[in-house]
Amino acid sequence: MTTQTTQPLTLDDRVSIRAPLLFAAISLLGFGLLYSLAGTALGRLAFPAQAVGSIIQHDGHAVGSELIAQPFADAKYFQPRPSAAKYDPTAASGSNQARSNPDLRKRIAEDTAAIAQREGIAIADVPAELATQSGGGLDPHLSPRAALIQAARVAKARGLSVAQVEALIAANTEAPQFGVLGMERVNVLKLNLALDAAR
Repeated sequence: MTTQTTQPLTLDDRVSIRAPLLFAAISLLGFGLLYSLAGTALGRLAFPAQAVGSIIQHDGHAVGSELIAQPFADAKYFQPRPSAAKYDPTAASGSNQARSNPDLRKRIAEDTAAIAQREGIAIADVPAELATQSGGGLDPHLSPRAALIQAARVAKARGLSVAQVEALIAANTEAPQFGVLGMERVNVLKLNLALDAAR
């Protein structure tokens, strides 16, 4: 039986191992740490509000994000689109129900009838977006039409004139991004905060 002896590393062997180890260390530190820190710092400098979630502050307190819808139960507030995610940002999702799904059709019909009754309008006048969920379930915007449908209810609940509420809707209507992308829209949270400030 022969025994094998371990040969000591030669200078050439140590050099060939050093290069990959050095490359691995540089890669881990450079791309794993420094690149991430630089990207985060650049984002905070270039987009300070967006980098922390577009949080809206009111009276020194965070009240929500302008990017995530939240429910409002009181009649004196505008209502957002319904949410399949129950307005939970950690569970953003649509219902995944096809348009032909009988359960979806039933829910939309019931919600449309309830909205028509709540707003005192005909069922045919209810904008589809007020009864349908967005793909992510957290859409914070409504069209100006969907907001105007709610103006009379909000005005009555707050003791304001419809014209005052409609003026707030107009003041909080955002133009399409860069003038061409998307449609005019109203951020529901910002509009409700403007209503509270108008008391």
